Amino acid sequence: MNEPRDVLEDFAVYRVGGAVRDARLGWPVTDEDWVVVGATPEALTARGFIPVGRDFPVFLHPATHEEYALARTERKQGHGYTGFVVHASPEVTLEEDLARRDLTINAMAEDAEGHLVDPFQGAQDLEARVLRHVSEAFVEDPLRVLRTARFWARYRDLGFVIADDTKRLMRRLCGSGEIGHLVAERVWQETVKALAEPRPIAYFRALRECGALAVWMPELDDDHVLACGEASMAVLPANEEPAMWRWARLLEALTDDARDALCERLRVPNAWRDLARQVARTRTLQQTAEGRALAANDMMAWFDAIDAWRRRERVEPLRRYLALTAPALAEFVAEAWQKAIEIEPRTLLDEGYRGKALGEALGQRRLEAIEDAVRMYDL
Repeated sequence: MNEPRDVLEDFAVYRVGGAVRDARLGWPVTDEDWVVVGATPEALTARGFIPVGRDFPVFLHPATHEEYALARTERKQGHGYTGFVVHASPEVTLEEDLARRDLTINAMAEDAEGHLVDPFQGAQDLEARVLRHVSEAFVEDPLRVLRTARFWARYRDLGFVIADDTKRLMRRLCGSGEIGHLVAERVWQETVKALAEPRPIAYFRALRECGALAVWMPELDDDHVLACGEASMAVLPANEEPAMWRWARLLEALTDDARDALCERLRVPNAWRDLARQVARTRTLQQTAEGRALAANDMMAWFDAIDAWRRRERVEPLRRYLALTAPALAEFVAEAWQKAIEIEPRTLLDEGYRGKALGEALGQRRLEAIEDAVRMYDL
């Protein structure tokens, strides 16, 4: 462990949390967090540390820029994940700091020599592949429901399960209404992280089991919807953002009203909402092609629905998505698109079209070009 003893040699410094957990799992360690015991904010700033914590004392190391937090305790006051009074002082012990954490596998620390400090048997639960709460104080923070579900999405393929007693506390948090005190932005932030994990469907299934999905994402609170979503999320186009596409594919079978309501409730960014709409429209196009012969009007309607004329970059990712399950349709889309974009507004302007007449003529010419493509394919 490379603890910077030059600036903190008179304090006890421990590596904590995810870095300790993931190193022992053989999982990639991307960030390292540290706890300093016996120090004050003034002592750290005097050594060049930069304060960055808004709600509790966290500092950036002057050389490595890693995060160092003073050992602290928390006392619940109010609702939600921000309703805590933080106490940080030189008298707070490492064990007291670890006791406030959510899961035992996140409540381990290593000293400067790499010796494990594990008052809550996190290493034992790591070996047993169990996600278990540190204490009954778990129910003080509704965010822990989402975090536990997210960790299950990360580690389920390693054989991890959520302990039955921890599930009980998750249900208790939801049943008390405390889960509803989270802000939408925080729920969405955890959801985005879960969508980037190896098994994102586990996140939604865990939230369904404890009742959180019914509160925040009732549109997904159905076993059949999640089963379809799991199958859909497994098929994604290459070279695209996996989390964003997983969200779109999870929502593609919902009605427009349900999808829009869900995205509005979670304050989903516009780019994610737009892709979800585009993927849903593409799914409808594929279903149409499977049900009957595809007409030029169907293809034209799809181009209009995804706003392809103004956002041409949208076509290729959706075509590659179609190629995964409907290669013939994807080939037709490519041909129809190529013929359609050969019709340029400039040509019609040169012919004297203006205003409304220009738009109508442009649409008609593009439709005729697509009809040429239709004749080439038997879909």
